[in-house]
Amino acid sequence: MRIAILEDDLTQSEMLRWVLESVNHKCHCFATFKSFQTALYRDSFDLVLLDWVLPDSSGPKVMHWIRETLHIKVPVLFITSKTDEENIVEALNAGADDYMIKPIRRGELIARVNALLRRAYPELTAPEVFEITDLEFHPKFSTIVRHTKRVVMTQKNSICASAVSHLGKPLSRSHIQETVWGRDTDLPSRTMDTHISRVRSKLALRPEQGFRLTPVYGFGYKLEQVDHEGKSSDLAKIKRQLAEND
Repeated sequence: MRIAILEDDLTQSEMLRWVLESVNHKCHCFATFKSFQTALYRDSFDLVLLDWVLPDSSGPKVMHWIRETLHIKVPVLFITSKTDEENIVEALNAGADDYMIKPIRRGELIARVNALLRRAYPELTAPEVFEITDLEFHPKFSTIVRHTKRVVMTQKNSICASAVSHLGKPLSRSHIQETVWGRDTDLPSRTMDTHISRVRSKLALRPEQGFRLTPVYGFGYKLEQVDHEGKSSDLAKIKRQLAEND
């Protein structure tokens, strides 16, 4: 999963990155609130690790901004040296999902991050298969089944798996690129668009089939469930709400 680390202490941020990337998460570090804000205009993350004290803001203020500005609920884990109950209460009341006190212990950090990700993205933790209406994903065997038709997933078909697991949530181009092609790949913009078009066609992700995979201008792509009139499906909204409130 793609994780943003908002921490101005370089030693701390690199330690957090090392721990989480050792278990296959992809981390991006930000030393200031401003740099994090700028990134969010063009990027998307699955989880945020947030320090309390920043050079240009405070953790609670950043937390309020995240909850008031982002139209999707990204899980946030506070990491700080503050130990008072009132600080913990303040962070949780501001919208944080969990709280850890420095010094950070590797095993606990991994466990807390994975627990937050399981709650926020339940489809990703299905042991063998996960389904969204008539799309059936079999990650273990790299296949997708729709209307009894089995499609073998290439690496690029994992675009669809990523979009389905984030149903209704916009994914940035860099998020898709990093997940499917890798962080250091020099990928022409047209290459991603071509693969998105092929996935849309191959899996019939069209409104008349109950899905809409569309570009989000200047940002990336979003997969939505829609009704027969092409409107966003209430089912999709309900599933997202249940996942967020779990």
